Amino acid sequence: MSQITDFDSLRRAMAENGEQPEGPARNARAEELLVEAERLGIPLAVIEALGHQLKVYNYSSEKAKMFVPFARLLRLWDERPEDFDAYETHALHWVFKWVSAGMLDQPHVPLASVEKWLGEMEHRYRLAGHSARAVRSAEFSVAAHVGDMERAERAFTAWLAADRDTMADCHACELRGQGWWHAERGRDEEALDLWAPVLEGEYTCAHEPHAVLASSLLPLLRLNRVDEARAHHLRGFRLVRSMESMRGAYADHVEFCALTGNEARGLELLAERPAYFTDDGHPQSRLDFLNVVVLLMDRLSELGHAGQRVPGPAGREWTAAELGAHARAEALALAALFDERNGTSYVSERARARMSRRPLVERLPLGVRAARPASAAAAKAPGAPAPVARGGEPGLADLLAEARRLSDTLQPHAVEAWARVALLAEEAEGDELEPRDLAEIADHEAIGLGPEGAEAFARAAELYERAGDPGEALAARARAAYVRALGGEVDEAVVTVAGLYDRVLALYAEGGTEVPQAAGVLMGRARILMRRVHEAEGEVEETVLTEAEAAVGELLALVDGRAGNDVRLAARVAEGHAMLAELATRAGKPEAGAKLFARAAAEFVEAGLPWFAVEYEARLAAVAHQLDDLRETERALRAALEHGGPYLEPIGRAQLHLQLAEVVGGRGLAGEAAEHALEAAHWADEAGAGPTFGAWARHQLGGFLVHQGRWAEAAEVLESALADLTAETHGDGAVVQTQWWLGDCLSELGEHRDAAERRLQAAEIARHWPEQHDHATLAHLAAESLGHAGLSAEADRSYARAGELWRELGNVHGLVRSLRARAWLALRTEDGTDAARALMTGALEECADAFGAADDDEARLRLVAELGHTHRQFGDLLARSAAEDADDDSIRAALDEALSQMAEAVAVFVALGEDALHARTGAELAAGWLETDLGRPGRAAARARAVLRAYADADADGDPDPDAGDEERGEAETVRARRAEAEQLLQATEEQKDR
Repeated sequence: MSQITDFDSLRRAMAENGEQPEGPARNARAEELLVEAERLGIPLAVIEALGHQLKVYNYSSEKAKMFVPFARLLRLWDERPEDFDAYETHALHWVFKWVSAGMLDQPHVPLASVEKWLGEMEHRYRLAGHSARAVRSAEFSVAAHVGDMERAERAFTAWLAADRDTMADCHACELRGQGWWHAERGRDEEALDLWAPVLEGEYTCAHEPHAVLASSLLPLLRLNRVDEARAHHLRGFRLVRSMESMRGAYADHVEFCALTGNEARGLELLAERPAYFTDDGHPQSRLDFLNVVVLLMDRLSELGHAGQRVPGPAGREWTAAELGAHARAEALALAALFDERNGTSYVSERARARMSRRPLVERLPLGVRAARPASAAAAKAPGAPAPVARGGEPGLADLLAEARRLSDTLQPHAVEAWARVALLAEEAEGDELEPRDLAEIADHEAIGLGPEGAEAFARAAELYERAGDPGEALAARARAAYVRALGGEVDEAVVTVAGLYDRVLALYAEGGTEVPQAAGVLMGRARILMRRVHEAEGEVEETVLTEAEAAVGELLALVDGRAGNDVRLAARVAEGHAMLAELATRAGKPEAGAKLFARAAAEFVEAGLPWFAVEYEARLAAVAHQLDDLRETERALRAALEHGGPYLEPIGRAQLHLQLAEVVGGRGLAGEAAEHALEAAHWADEAGAGPTFGAWARHQLGGFLVHQGRWAEAAEVLESALADLTAETHGDGAVVQTQWWLGDCLSELGEHRDAAERRLQAAEIARHWPEQHDHATLAHLAAESLGHAGLSAEADRSYARAGELWRELGNVHGLVRSLRARAWLALRTEDGTDAARALMTGALEECADAFGAADDDEARLRLVAELGHTHRQFGDLLARSAAEDADDDSIRAALDEALSQMAEAVAVFVALGEDALHARTGAELAAGWLETDLGRPGRAAARARAVLRAYADADADGDPDPDAGDEERGEAETVRARRAEAEQLLQATEEQKDR
């Protein structure tokens, strides 16, 4: 049986359908409603149903269907215009714009037909007395589409010159189109200036700022305003994600990913919308989408991922290369249809140009999770440059000289350089290396093997002996012993190095070796003894510390002052001081340790080895933080990042950035903290630690964005973090905080149902915590969101639960506020006035009881203020409860009771003095308006004058100093608003007296 029984039920059904998500289901329902409208036999019902159908088609992927209902509407207008009311008459002329644009986007519609409809639109607008502004805008679209630049510029100028009237697109849509043209013509700055009011929220509509955010991405990247581009992507994609009709804007976001090194995120976007590959109701947006699919697939192929599985049209599996070829063929075929219709090659040229765009940023971190393809990962440290040889490829002698230069000066990539020497030596026939060369090859092979390098060090020692360098042979054996200590054989290594120590000192005394070789053995001995310190659990034995300190002291006694220009000896001195720093901190002397770490780092930098300073700057930062020296902590972390340069490993870079984010965030610098947290998330992803360390970084980043009020960006980041955050890895506190922040974001964005869900999820975890304040707060916030979402019953239950928790916690303020909120919810229900009164009365009683039990003046003052606000809200609630259809006596009784509560509020706020001035004047004005409703203009005027007297000492206009802060400006605005309302109330009382 049909549920549509009359015109009103049809209108309700159309309104409900209009609120549904864009897509085929909504379109199908609109078609059903048209059938129902026809059954009613009311012409206007059919007209409205046709208009509804046309609207849902326009805002979907089935735009091609809108021509039929429009043609029928136009025929009805021509036959019986009297059947159209004012709204539908306006709507019919309004949708001319949709139809002309819609025809342009359908290549099967001849261009002559498009031009004919443009003329028809101009004719009908003229007859109806409308401005030519919308007509010129439509003409501009036609000219720009076919590539007639001269006509487009003329139409553009005429569009801007024509008067705005009711047929002009809204300001937001007009600015989007005008800015798009500037960007198309290479005037990016002008485009962004035009879009500013839309981006800042001054002008909005159903599809703005969604489309402007997407359109702004490329101009921002071209201008190198990458931070804004990132923000617009995160904010804008969130808006278009669920809107089926915004495939063109969606394509802009995919393109952004392809141009900024975010290929993996681009693939995620494709996977979210598989229907976009094939939906053919709007060919122009399909062409836009296919163009960027080609761009993304070509980028993946360039990076070595042509064979990677990628999301594509349903029905088969796709590789990047296959999808790229398929999308290219489809796009160019579609572009050719447009060009054939238009008689130009412009659409195909634009398609090819978009497909071939080059990345504008090598890598723009977004803060959201997306594992980057391996070969597309950002370079960690630059590889060692091959030496330049005369006459072509470097020979063995060139490679050998370069490797020795790198190792003698402790440059990065010495190990790789020696590996190239070894490889070329193996390939070369007749070229034999000297024993010394072979020794150094083995030595660096061992360094590259890390804990597995003991045997290679032993082989190097034998080769050094054959080369006649017994001192370096002993140093190589000391390095082998240290490697074994790293593997857990500390005691054995101590015994071994003791023998080497005795031998090298004797050899040095005899002049059989020099300082660098002896220092190598002494450094090995010091490192091994430091292993005992590292492995000690808890407090370190005094003898262990003393032995290590003595070993370091002997090393420094040998080397300090003798380094000269020898970089390796200078590094020994710096490392020795770093060892003493660690010993000092382990001995409970952090101040001394901090000074020594700073000295060691400075010595590495002075020696031209800043990358070695990174570890010790990081250690210094930890000690300084322990000492609450946040300034030194911050300086050391910044220095570590600077000194590491391109040589830092991704995970190390991530850790430093996150530590720095926490430090500067603690100073209230949320903007800079967010930048460092963003970098931390990026480098964690590069290191393959996205689900662990990266999730924590995203959690922190989201929090810093929340503190800046960047709600949409924060929501994207926090949702991304939640995908990986777990109580087991990150702690349930991090999960709750992330859900909490996300709930705040969604609430600010008006997504109240989702906000409630997040807050309830967080509350469920916090329910099991020993301390229940967070549980109560989250239950209260969830209730607020449920109320805003229209779920009154669920909101009441959540407020009731929060109230119980507040009572258990002894928090009367939370309890009173939950009761007041429940009262307002009750008032919305049928026959809920009595329940609302009872809840407000309960709130007043709770305030009174708590005041009697309070044992300090500050608590009493806060309770008095709460009592005043409760009286004020009770008065507002009683005034609202006076039903318009009630008898006069009932209405008057409700208003009298409301006035009584307002008077109580005023009295309470008066008792609080100047601190409650604004609360008092607000209640005074509310009471004044109630007095006018009750026919008491004299009393109302007295209240208005009392408000004006209260602000007599304020500036006449209430304007603050131009340099005033936000709080002072807010104060001035309140004063201005109160005065203005008081003047209005006085005027109303005068008019009431005259009647």
